Amino acid sequence: MHPPATLVYSSRRGHEARINNMLQEIQIVATTFSSYAWGPWLLVLLLGGGLFFLVYSRFAPFRHLRHALELIAGRHDGTSAPGQISHFQALSAALAGTVGMGNIAGVALAIYIGGPGAIFWMWMTAVVGMATKFFTCSLAVMYRGKDSEGVLQGGPMYVIREALGPRWRFLAYLFAGCGLIGALPAFQANQLVQILRDVVFIENGWMAAGGSHLSFNVGAGLLLSLISAIVILGGLQRIAAVASKLVPFMAALYMMTALTAVCMHLDQVPAMLALIVSDAFTGDAAAGGALLTVMLYGVQRGAYSNEAGIGTEALAHGAARTSEPIREGLVAMLGPVIDTLLVCTATALMILVSGVWRSGDANGVTLTAAAFQHLLGTPGLVVVFICVLCFATTTIFTYSFYGTQCASFIWGVRRARRYVVVYLAFIVVASIVTPQTAISIIDGVFALMAIPTMISTLLLAPRVKTAAETYFATLTEQ
Repeated sequence: MHPPATLVYSSRRGHEARINNMLQEIQIVATTFSSYAWGPWLLVLLLGGGLFFLVYSRFAPFRHLRHALELIAGRHDGTSAPGQISHFQALSAALAGTVGMGNIAGVALAIYIGGPGAIFWMWMTAVVGMATKFFTCSLAVMYRGKDSEGVLQGGPMYVIREALGPRWRFLAYLFAGCGLIGALPAFQANQLVQILRDVVFIENGWMAAGGSHLSFNVGAGLLLSLISAIVILGGLQRIAAVASKLVPFMAALYMMTALTAVCMHLDQVPAMLALIVSDAFTGDAAAGGALLTVMLYGVQRGAYSNEAGIGTEALAHGAARTSEPIREGLVAMLGPVIDTLLVCTATALMILVSGVWRSGDANGVTLTAAAFQHLLGTPGLVVVFICVLCFATTTIFTYSFYGTQCASFIWGVRRARRYVVVYLAFIVVASIVTPQTAISIIDGVFALMAIPTMISTLLLAPRVKTAAETYFATLTEQ
């Protein structure tokens, strides 16, 4: 005999309740871990370190922007130079890991938790982050090392191993170990499933707004994992090829749509910009009204947005096909300009001008989608959905490369292939946790990754400066 339907339903509800309780406990642990990892000392390390690089380089990132654009256009470095991908593909792959959920959902979370003033501190991480990326990514090419199969690779762990010697080797393993977790697609998968559920299925009445959505989240996570596997298993070349086609087009579409909406309400923009600046030093709109909360959360979201000082971007730029490290540093410094100063600002103005941040409990990607819909109607909603779909998937593709590089450093290339299986499975896990859990896990690990990246870069800064002076002197002579 089959059990009565009421018993089956009761058993299913009880099972889902236990899972939800477990997810809440995981959120508490993740949030606590993130709060301890992100202390005021990290503000000094990232902002202070970036400011040091900016002054120490004599503002080279700002003085050589034109040359950086020429490098992306392919005017230097032939196909015979060492490396796996072009300057443009390296930048596209790195941007695929940054232009995306950090710029769309991360900005919304920054405003929701830290208030408008958090955006100002995101800007500050971008300004000093240009110099940080110039140094970290120059080093990633300058001190490339061979993996277990003899292939040249770049990244903070190879920089530490090749340039600092055995005494500092523990920092290399600290970065690689944390990178295994930091590269997991927690926030991307979580927010992609959220917008698919909230904006598409619930908005169209295909599923109820209340109650548990566990089954839907698991199904969507499985589908996303399958799609990701098709690209990820093709290696870096396929990831870079997909990113170089999708990211520039999607970034342009997103920016054009956001700027159109902002221009329609241009009279409100000065007031919103003034609000961002004033709230950055008062914290009136932040949770608890604390200035430190605004600063910390702004730097957190800025670090997640452009990854300057975290070290992940150096993994992609370290694979660039170039014989001149300074060239890749110049290309890399464009990242914070594009993903934080341009895309994040456009998103922030959309949310602030629309006013949706003042009412309701929407946060993350749902808040950004609400702003687009409020200002542009259904067409705006469609654009943000398409952009989120592309940005989230390309970020997932790029992060798989980051994690695999870290695994290869620790266990060797052959054993590291097993990491891809774990990575694809984690997409499903990330689809069912809360947004706060997803972002807290990544925030906490990113904070730990910044320690070896920034310490090694500060120690090796004189070598980058010497190489840069030689390179720029050659440019002047040409």
